[in-house]
Amino acid sequence: MRTIDKGVLFMFLSALFSAANGAMAKMLGDELSALEIVFFRNLFGVIFILFTLQHTPTTSKGGKPYLLLYRGLFGFLALFLFFYTITAIPLGEAITLNKTSPLFVAILAFFLLGEKLSTINIIALILGFLGVAMITKPLGLLIGIDHFLGLLGGFLAASAYTTIRKIKDIYDSRTIVLSFMGVGLIIPILLFILAHFHYVPQNLEFIITPFIMPSTYKMWGLLFIIGITATISQWLLTLAYSNSHAGVIGIASYSNIPFAIFFGTLLGDKMPDIFVFVGIALIVLSGLMITKKARAKA
Repeated sequence: MRTIDKGVLFMFLSALFSAANGAMAKMLGDELSALEIVFFRNLFGVIFILFTLQHTPTTSKGGKPYLLLYRGLFGFLALFLFFYTITAIPLGEAITLNKTSPLFVAILAFFLLGEKLSTINIIALILGFLGVAMITKPLGLLIGIDHFLGLLGGFLAASAYTTIRKIKDIYDSRTIVLSFMGVGLIIPILLFILAHFHYVPQNLEFIITPFIMPSTYKMWGLLFIIGITATISQWLLTLAYSNSHAGVIGIASYSNIPFAIFFGTLLGDKMPDIFVFVGIALIVLSGLMITKKARAKA
């Protein structure tokens, strides 16, 4: 009897922790800004990773810090936009829009790497963005700012994930996660300082916000859980991409959508209507088509 692929198992577990992490962040959304949630998420994560590195130092050769910086910067931006959208729209929709990253990978490969778009890829892109339209505005096909930022997060996630396979052989998985979380600490601190000393235009208040110290045990408890579940999820994600083909992992990663819908309904989100379910199905189908095509080329 064939055992389950190790990378797929890591991805399923990462998806579960990621959906739970999003649910915790949604619970905090009415009390703290998305930027502050990202800051504390990464603070607890950095402490945890540094503890493991002290206990078991890395032996990786390294040598490409700019790739770590790239992973950290775009990973932080994608995470911030994800946390922002889950406080503004249903959790299942936010995670689905974040899962448009395979579509953007195909587009980036066409424009930046000169890779040809096959007929299957073109059909997949049409289906995927039709799915986005079904989720955001089925009739008018007009996308609101919250859904647009969710899409932008998917684009930035696609940019960040491409570096994992390039550096997995020269950096320990914990070092890769640490680069992502380290950048996710530094940038929020700079934005907190900027918000404190300068007037912030209203249209930028969602990203440049003053720091507000959590005031209840509930808030601190949720922040701690967010930090731990996020660190575990990122670690499992890195292990998944390091132990299996990216196409296989990309398929397994869609398991966080049903997890997210389940957690979202528990927190009060309305059950997705038929348009949203069709949109989710189209996005998943398009992602599977693209990852299957990429797997066939490898």
